Amino acid sequence: MAQITAALVKELRERTGAGMMDCKKALGENDGDMELAIDWLRNKGLAAAAKKAGRVASEGLVGLASGDGIGVLAEVNSETDFVAKNETFQEFVKAVANMAMDAEGDFDKAMATAFPGGEGTLADEAAKMVGTIGENIQVRRMTALKANPGVVATYMHNATAAGVGKIGVLVGLKSEGDKDQLMALGKQLSMHIAATNPQAATTAELDPAIVEKERTFLIEQAKESGKTQEIAEKMVEGRIRKFFSEVVLAEQTFVIDNETKIAQVIENAAKEIGSPIELVGFARLELGEGIEKKEEDFAAEVAAVAAS
Repeated sequence: MAQITAALVKELRERTGAGMMDCKKALGENDGDMELAIDWLRNKGLAAAAKKAGRVASEGLVGLASGDGIGVLAEVNSETDFVAKNETFQEFVKAVANMAMDAEGDFDKAMATAFPGGEGTLADEAAKMVGTIGENIQVRRMTALKANPGVVATYMHNATAAGVGKIGVLVGLKSEGDKDQLMALGKQLSMHIAATNPQAATTAELDPAIVEKERTFLIEQAKESGKTQEIAEKMVEGRIRKFFSEVVLAEQTFVIDNETKIAQVIENAAKEIGSPIELVGFARLELGEGIEKKEEDFAAEVAAVAAS
């Protein structure tokens, strides 16, 4: 029997896009013959991964998982929204979220971890899913949030099934207070974040470059209005405060009552609970955020189909 070397497995994986364990098995089943191994993978529906991996994956699902003092979000992309309704895909996304929690949000660690019930790593299973689902499947990103003592509240907007949907949110609240009350507050804050999409928890955490860019724009705008320097500076400071109220969570107006600032909402809750509450942070993952979708006109689409 031919020796199955790492170099052979690597070459087969590069040529087919199939998972590492699948490549190793294919070579073993075919006495190390590369071409026969490729045919074996093709017959198993696994060799299509490489071709499909070049297609834009901007749909899919966000999955969430949570435990004692920790919450995670993971985004898994597909090519079409139809796949999000596929139960096999949904279960895969849930598994990715659980593995992300075990890895505490470390992407590389999670991808290199053995997939439960599978024959390889999470990365291998993702490649195998391409053949199973018939579309490009990408585990795109994951993030974790901790609060100890305290809670990490979660919310899934537009949930397709339990634990998976289009927008996932985590909110970390550090406190010695009653966990049920903290969770109730966290759930409301999570829903608020899903709706408003803040850029930072506090003004101190907002990227200085973003603030400077906004300030420069407002100064130029004020100068063009012909105002004096003193009036222009006051105008800018007022508009910067308004900017903060739009993009900083603590400065935003609570969407549930439409009048109280989030910082005050947390302060009021701390008094009710009888224990200080610290907003540790938040995370918000929206499906497809930042992915440039490929647009094709009808003529190009017809030509592509005809050529395939």
